Amino acid sequence: MSRTDLIADAFTVIRNANRARKTETFIPYSVLLLKICEILKKEGYIENFAEVQMGNFKKIKVYLRYEGKKQILTGLKKVSTPGRRVYVSKNDVPTVLHGFGIAIVSTSQGVLTDKEARQKGMGGEVLGMVW
Repeated sequence: MSRTDLIADAFTVIRNANRARKTETFIPYSVLLLKICEILKKEGYIENFAEVQMGNFKKIKVYLRYEGKKQILTGLKKVSTPGRRVYVSKNDVPTVLHGFGIAIVSTSQGVLTDKEARQKGMGGEVLGMVW
């Protein structure tokens, strides 16, 4: 099966596992998804992540985070798709839920959160939003 949008696939897998109250899940491996997982961990939406070898393929094992029975990750949305890229300038970087969520932006200096992109004065492609 060929995959055209790895980020959307990974977001769907994480969202479904979170709704099913799983403690861990596997997403496809890519360097971009590793950077997104680093951001999610740094912002406190996931517990941890690790690269694992499954046969001939590499996967990313994502450990989901909960507080008791309450989900930490309540929403995960893909913004830019292969058919419709969403680019923003440094002045138009979106905020998510008035600062209670994060937007993930791919810039020329790497994958950043919306706050980091605003601090560095950079725009780029909006990959997704997390809250």
